[in-house]
Amino acid sequence: MTHASLSLDDRVAGSLIGAAVGDALGGPVEGWSPDRIVERHGGRVHGIVGPWFEDWRTARPIAPYHKGDGHVTDDTLMTHALVRVYESVRDHLDAYAVADHLVPDLMTNPRWIPELEAEALPLQRIFLAEKWIVTRIHYAHADPREAGAGNIVNCGAAMYMAPVGLVNAGHPAAAYAEALDVAGAHQSSYGREAAGVFAAAVAAACAPGASAASVVETALSLAKDGTREAIAAVCDVAARHRDFESALAPLRAAVAPYDSVGPDYRTPSLGARRPSRLHSIEELPVALGMLLVADGAYEASVLGAVNYGRDCDSIATMAGAMAGALGGEAVVPAGWAKQVAEASRLDLHAPAAALATVAREVFDRDRERRRAHEAAFAEIATPR
Repeated sequence: MTHASLSLDDRVAGSLIGAAVGDALGGPVEGWSPDRIVERHGGRVHGIVGPWFEDWRTARPIAPYHKGDGHVTDDTLMTHALVRVYESVRDHLDAYAVADHLVPDLMTNPRWIPELEAEALPLQRIFLAEKWIVTRIHYAHADPREAGAGNIVNCGAAMYMAPVGLVNAGHPAAAYAEALDVAGAHQSSYGREAAGVFAAAVAAACAPGASAASVVETALSLAKDGTREAIAAVCDVAARHRDFESALAPLRAAVAPYDSVGPDYRTPSLGARRPSRLHSIEELPVALGMLLVADGAYEASVLGAVNYGRDCDSIATMAGAMAGALGGEAVVPAGWAKQVAEASRLDLHAPAAALATVAREVFDRDRERRRAHEAAFAEIATPR
């Protein structure tokens, strides 16, 4: 499936709105297995559903978050926060931009938090791996480029890297490099690597004529170590399936040797989330696998991610971002997007419009810098 004529604005909107919708669909079934999801909902999930527990305010392990009913999670909160950093910097980002802009935003600017049904600091909602950024940079005064070392190695940095791919639309290698720099403030090892590869995949999805297969090919060309091996294993299996139902168990089996968390998602193994060149986060390979199973189609990619369970809000966020970049805003069901925007009290279009404007400004800056470099190099390279 290709959409060669889509504009940058359409692809950015499709990616960011598609990511938010995927996040909201996956949130209420996060942490459960495909079988338990069927048991709870009487079949596969095919749209926005309510909380897993009626008494979500007190029921463990969900409390006190209202996951469901169209509420986005920290994946979208962090994605939009990174968009705001781009709005402030209006150029490529690095780890110091995280220190100078993202950390203060998380600490000092109250916002509506859908899962808490209250206005609060984003810092009060984000997970421990994201709180690490604030701890290390603000309180420990760590070098931002190295602040991610020692953190839980998980998908925390990868889950919100779509904006980096969109600012570098059509240039996956640049997206990869920029995301690795940004993610250095948050993650290390395969968590950081996944952030770079995911940003590159989003950038690749924006290219004219891109397809699910070309996105996977780009990811494989840039990924290193266990991340590359996991993507290759999962996508090799995914290529044999054309519906997510038949792919659920095979994709899990394919990624299992690289996933340090283990079979019980809520009870990770003792070796879980530690740095390693042999391991990979689970979320990105599975998101790419579902994209391939669906041949890039948005609904099938996202619903496959949602019904996979485990960390499915992040898997669906990534699948939604890539499929939305491939197909543009029109492929994201308008009813889902409207319900998520209303339930989460978010303007899903404003961040996309802002980021598309910044992406054009950054491209113009890059062109000026490239021309200056060409002129300088031509002068020094000319034989005297």
